[in-house]
Amino acid sequence: MDQEHIAGDGEGAGRRRFLAIATGAATAAGLGAVAGCAKGEGGADGQGGEQQAGGSPAPSGKPSGGGPGGFDVKAENARPGNADWPVTKPGPARAIEGFADRVSVLPGESFGLHVSTTAPRFTVSAYRMGWYGGARARLVWRSEALPGARQPEHTVDPGTRMVRTRWSRTTTVDTKDWPEGCYLLRLDAQGGEGRRFVPVTVRSASTAGRTVVVNAVATWQAYNRWGGYGSYDGPGGGYASRSLAVTFDRPYEYDDGAGLFLVYEAPLIALAERLGIPLAYTTTTDVAREKRLLEGAAAVLSLGHDEYWSPEQRAHFTAARDAGTNIAILGANCCFRRIRLEPSDLGPDRTVVCYKSSYDQDPGFKRGHPATVDFRSAPGADPENSLLGVIYDGYPVDAPYVVTHPGHWLFEGTGAKAGDRFEHLVGVEYDKVDTGFSTPRPIEILAHSPVVCEGRPSHQDTAYYTVPSGAGVFATGTMRWVEALDATGDGRNGTNHGLDARSGALTTRVTENLLRVFSAGPAGRTHPAQDNVKAVYGGS
Repeated sequence: MDQEHIAGDGEGAGRRRFLAIATGAATAAGLGAVAGCAKGEGGADGQGGEQQAGGSPAPSGKPSGGGPGGFDVKAENARPGNADWPVTKPGPARAIEGFADRVSVLPGESFGLHVSTTAPRFTVSAYRMGWYGGARARLVWRSEALPGARQPEHTVDPGTRMVRTRWSRTTTVDTKDWPEGCYLLRLDAQGGEGRRFVPVTVRSASTAGRTVVVNAVATWQAYNRWGGYGSYDGPGGGYASRSLAVTFDRPYEYDDGAGLFLVYEAPLIALAERLGIPLAYTTTTDVAREKRLLEGAAAVLSLGHDEYWSPEQRAHFTAARDAGTNIAILGANCCFRRIRLEPSDLGPDRTVVCYKSSYDQDPGFKRGHPATVDFRSAPGADPENSLLGVIYDGYPVDAPYVVTHPGHWLFEGTGAKAGDRFEHLVGVEYDKVDTGFSTPRPIEILAHSPVVCEGRPSHQDTAYYTVPSGAGVFATGTMRWVEALDATGDGRNGTNHGLDARSGALTTRVTENLLRVFSAGPAGRTHPAQDNVKAVYGGS
């Protein structure tokens, strides 16, 4: 099939905006029909009056030890939380915004913040995201009041249309006594004139024996349109004007500045920390860079939307699976785009290169690097289901989730029966088992949900397979899974899609079952998959 008609390309602003809708950050204006349902075939400068951030840790002090790697998730979440962490009134668009010059740091390392604000002074508050009795965050550190300044306007690279800021470092943040985890740094302009988040991961040095949370930072950045350009379109909304490379050297566009973290990742992290599962924390760029990072991990979690992968990241996930590490794909459209990581002015791995259908224009491809096209596409086609078990089938859809195999261990305690439907849980992108590609076997289909995607009938599948190493691999097959963990049916959460309390209860219990079994070691040894593809699809 022609590249421009493969699911996900040629769609202009629509592909990006469906995620903006999910985060409540887009308006209905400008949304149009999108041909997305075709069957998927085919270091810091240190200049500019840098300030050392003062301040002090939150009163709860240093985390206690315990658990693998010396970090005790239960003890950390027993500390009092701070429910006042959200950005509810971000203020004017450029009142305050910023970015960190490192996507992740080890505990005790420092990083630079590059902040632009119209306010004369501002503060930085570091919130570690977790459970904390339902508060979902704990204040770990707050700066003194720091001098604010408006940074220069961004520029756009004429060749790649990549937005560049070249902002000076405003302050340096020391993570001494910060426990491992996922952080949102809240920037507060003086006088309440504006608030924005800056996400940072305090990553784990070792993942051995732990369940690894992997922040999908490359995907966050691909969907970031700060400065007018992202990986899907430019100011005019057309695919041809998209950035061919995007950089972490800029703030995130969405109203609160948290990228895709709060919708597609934070609910899962809260659940896992509530359960006290021994966790490790890292990012997609760390997994790509560090060949041995996942060695000995009990499980690895890909969260709600993890679309953009480098070949190195995929190789390291695959090696972990083949060594007995369980893998959970808690979204859809995972491992779809092949990217290359390059340095920026501020350090390594801060530029995400993805030329898509224009790969032959990529200087890196001409030098012998893999083409930054979809993994399933030539040249070098390597469809994602050889790792995931399922394969991306299209968007946009909004459909009920239909239980097929209620006796499976993952449905224990849910009360689900064959044919039970959970409204709106399938969307906005979905995956399926397709044995026309190289599908790992044995594989079990747990939910088989009819969908119609722009007139084309198909199915969404939730699937589980096991491999000789003992590893189990689970894929939800729907992008709304993590978001549904917060669905209460009382209007507080899930209101964008009509997700109700039944969907929230189902996804929560299945995810609890998954995390408990996957954290205990190779799931296939105790819960081997029983292939049922023929029973579901009627094929071989």
